[in-house]
Amino acid sequence: MQPKISIITVCYNSEKTIEDTIQSVINQTYENIEYIVIDGKSSDSTLSIINKHKNNISLIISEKDKGIYDAINKGIDLATGEIIGNLNSDDYYTDNNVIEDVVNQLQQTNADGLYADLHYVDNENTDKITRLWKSNEYKKGMFLKGWMPPHPTFFVKKEVYQQYGKFNLDFTSAADYELMLRFIHKHKISLTYLPRVIVKMRVGGVSNASLKNRIRANREDKKAWLVNGLKPHPFTLILKPISKLGQFLKK
Repeated sequence: MQPKISIITVCYNSEKTIEDTIQSVINQTYENIEYIVIDGKSSDSTLSIINKHKNNISLIISEKDKGIYDAINKGIDLATGEIIGNLNSDDYYTDNNVIEDVVNQLQQTNADGLYADLHYVDNENTDKITRLWKSNEYKKGMFLKGWMPPHPTFFVKKEVYQQYGKFNLDFTSAADYELMLRFIHKHKISLTYLPRVIVKMRVGGVSNASLKNRIRANREDKKAWLVNGLKPHPFTLILKPISKLGQFLKK
């Protein structure tokens, strides 16, 4: 029997992009998908776009929340799938076979989690690729060298969340980094790498929006190590943004 996979999309005033996100999930060839959409009480037409597809969405919630990570945590609590993935409302899957490939590889490897590659695309012209986040195979200790996988490509068994916790709401922009650091580096969950681009992300994410936000994100990266009782190398936090420079060369 096909394992159930829960995909969580959180959104707020996302009328310009949410249609692409939803379509990329509901058009997947994989059949056993539980699709959960958590809206933060949008004031634009986001909810009407979501409701247009309500017959293909397992659960829709629209209510105030404490931010993106609080909303994702709500989705995790509600998810009944064995595997959980998050797809933000600015992002979409590259093709209709993504979830089929993800589940097949997780079943073949029996890994706790999976990650893949990601394309950053122009906000207006999504055919224009601006960066390639090529993750490569994970080896023990790579977080110390500034490595992390792209969170929108990260799928993990629900039991991992149950055992090691959800997103830490003390973080504003680096909760995804803290969670993956905790799961992968600290608790050493088993991982598998799917070597292909599975997500397209529109440029302009929260942590990359400005130099001020990048500095704040770097502080949160440091905090991520501290709250987990971990000690980074002296250059770990410098290597993390530097390691992303190569993404602009690989398109």
